[in-house]
Amino acid sequence: MTVEGATLQFPDIIPALAASMPKLRGRMIANQRLSDITWFRVGGPAQVLFTPADEEDLAYFLANLSPEIPVTVMSLGSNLLVRDGGVEGVVIRLARGFNEVAVEGNLVKTGTAVPDVKVARAAADAGLAGLAFYRGVPGAIGGALRMNAGAYGRETKDALLEARAIDRKGDLHILKNADFGYSYRHSELPADFICTQAIYRGEPGDPKAIHDEMEQITERRESTQPIKSRTGGSTFKNPPGNKSWQLIDAAGCRGLVVGDAQVSELHCNFLINRGNATGADIENLGEEVRRRVNENSGVRLEWEIVRLGRAA
Repeated sequence: MTVEGATLQFPDIIPALAASMPKLRGRMIANQRLSDITWFRVGGPAQVLFTPADEEDLAYFLANLSPEIPVTVMSLGSNLLVRDGGVEGVVIRLARGFNEVAVEGNLVKTGTAVPDVKVARAAADAGLAGLAFYRGVPGAIGGALRMNAGAYGRETKDALLEARAIDRKGDLHILKNADFGYSYRHSELPADFICTQAIYRGEPGDPKAIHDEMEQITERRESTQPIKSRTGGSTFKNPPGNKSWQLIDAAGCRGLVVGDAQVSELHCNFLINRGNATGADIENLGEEVRRRVNENSGVRLEWEIVRLGRAA
């Protein structure tokens, strides 16, 4: 086990954790700045950032962790807004040990720290159709499983066969697609389940045609979304029968600024950190957008981006 420290903001609980988990192989860091590992590049620290070595190490950690200590899970930090006061308890970041992807016949088996685009490419290289849409989804497979991520006409539920998850007690669960209870950008996965692996089923296809489809998705994203900016992806879910960006635009919010956060001029369902925004800037901007849209159209937008932690 590796233990590191940083400037204290939360009480350092790592010594007590380490004493209760002598066989732990992963790494724990005290008061790690989450702004370093989230796409928005904002937010305070994690009281403890834990990177498990593998699924067994994760299960051991959870089985020996006091139930009174809060647990939060993150991977690439794409669809995530961390507040400036940081996140109390343990933030578990799946990385090495959960980043392998392999194709076996028409099945794609992947760890949940694997970027969605890497899964799309692996399937395309193997001539498997049905996963190209992941080229248009930022983030990693773990987040895609929990929120039924999708793009360009397909969603996670359309391709997932089964997944593995560890619960808060350290027990392993094998979940079929139906167990997730998927709906639009939502699943019924228990809050304490941490997905560690997924298996997708593809359909035989022409590798060139699949790669061409992915290239078209890439070109469309680059021309319509601020993917090279500090952003968290789509900010709000599309309300039934509406598009969030159209409602935001109609409310006069395109280009709206709060602090150093801005509604994208290119795609106004994206919020941008222009360089020095705080978590509060971005969240306050999002709430102002929601207020104006509700005032203009009567629609109350629902956050798609996950907000974590406490205010400064």
